[in-house]
Amino acid sequence: MLFNSVHFLFFFPIVVGIYYLLPYKIRNYWLLVASYYFYMCWNAKYLLLLLFSTTVTFVSGLAVERIKQMDLEERLCRRYKKMCVATSFILNLSILFFFKYMNFGMESLNQILEKFHIVLNTPRFDFLLPVGISFYTFQALGYTVDVYRDQIYAEKNFFRYALFVSFFPQLVAGPIERSRNLLKQLAEQRKASFDNFRDGILLMLWGYFLKVVLADRIAIFVDTAYGDIETYTGTYLLIATMLFAIQIYCDFSGYSVIAMGTAKILGIDLMENFSSPYLSESVAEFWRRWHISLSGWFKDYLYIPLGGNRKGKKRKYINLLITFGVSGLWHGANWTYVVWGFLNGIFQIIGDLLLPLKRRAVVLLDIKTNSLSHKMMKTVATFLLVDFTWIFFRASSIRESLRIIKRIVTVQNPWILLDGSLYTCGLDQKNFQLMIWGIILLMTADVCKYKGIKLRKVIAEQDYWAQCFLVVVFSIGILLFGIWGIGYDAANFIYFQF
Repeated sequence: MLFNSVHFLFFFPIVVGIYYLLPYKIRNYWLLVASYYFYMCWNAKYLLLLLFSTTVTFVSGLAVERIKQMDLEERLCRRYKKMCVATSFILNLSILFFFKYMNFGMESLNQILEKFHIVLNTPRFDFLLPVGISFYTFQALGYTVDVYRDQIYAEKNFFRYALFVSFFPQLVAGPIERSRNLLKQLAEQRKASFDNFRDGILLMLWGYFLKVVLADRIAIFVDTAYGDIETYTGTYLLIATMLFAIQIYCDFSGYSVIAMGTAKILGIDLMENFSSPYLSESVAEFWRRWHISLSGWFKDYLYIPLGGNRKGKKRKYINLLITFGVSGLWHGANWTYVVWGFLNGIFQIIGDLLLPLKRRAVVLLDIKTNSLSHKMMKTVATFLLVDFTWIFFRASSIRESLRIIKRIVTVQNPWILLDGSLYTCGLDQKNFQLMIWGIILLMTADVCKYKGIKLRKVIAEQDYWAQCFLVVVFSIGILLFGIWGIGYDAANFIYFQF
């Protein structure tokens, strides 16, 4: 069930209406039923995988808590707790590997063996990737580690914990919530609130704008150019690559914002997953603002346990590369994602190595680091570096990525910016101009967020009639300018494939 489908537009009001009519004690049970139904709409049999991950991590949490209460010496206590956590990780990651990486691993092994003239006949498993498996697996594993680290107590109510793992607004594409945030809220009584309804609706509308007005419109241009790189070369591919950076941002942040809005209406606050990432002044800052829940997960559960930056610069850089390499692989079973991850890590390492040189240049050239021009230069440079890595993320193979880069660099056709040729790449002039105005609106909203201006707070300070008027106008605008398929064929979200 997609957020931008008619099915969801009927499903969600029914869930909310029944939720607030029910007594407090059984509301979570209703949300659990609704969440499981939501997931079963994708593929009912894969609910068993969700239940398996839920049960394993729930039991491991209880086991860790039980070991803490036993009269054991510290060494044995730590050892037994690690065994519980390790078992949880092995079982969950084995399922994730089998469904997501088995074919990729076999193909990669065959390619290596072919270099030595060894032919290995391995079977290919033909099954659909369970939607959201990477997200709910990481969320459940994070809970296990949090219990091990004494950051939370093990949850003793299985149904509440099952809701934590399967909460439908963020089940299939995040944000990857922390147990100490979401579990705590699920244990509290939540009342219907006008403020929550207003904020939730505004968040959902903004998310729908990002998805159906911007992301799906940009996708038409990008898919056309990347789908025929022999015809659309040079500036076409350059523009498409820059637009893809906006597309994936609008698509993924759109989902996250809709998730935040639906949860808000139910009285639950989800973490913010994006914070004006393309206004970052370095690649390192970009990753503090992009997919915040995943970046934080890898930082807390992989980078820091590896040693973080506590064991010297050389070890720090190795840990950084490992973290971003694994992060790339998390996104998909393809070497393009691994290269994408490594490039983001390498750019951060280069930035750190050049830091003394940059500081010296600031002093010698008397550069005003707080000036708008200097900040804009750093922001543009960061965007170009990040956008370069998106080529590998978008392309189907490393070879295709290199072909795209070659065609961008070697083919010179800047005149298409002026002669109307851009309007032949999937979008006519009207839709192309509408896309530009949408991007300007997005940039304006991001600048406000970057400056600490909370637009929802500004709207909340207006009269009720003005708030309702804005909601109606924005809703009509989305309906009029959104990209709707034939027979309302709702477009999927990019991150559903991960």
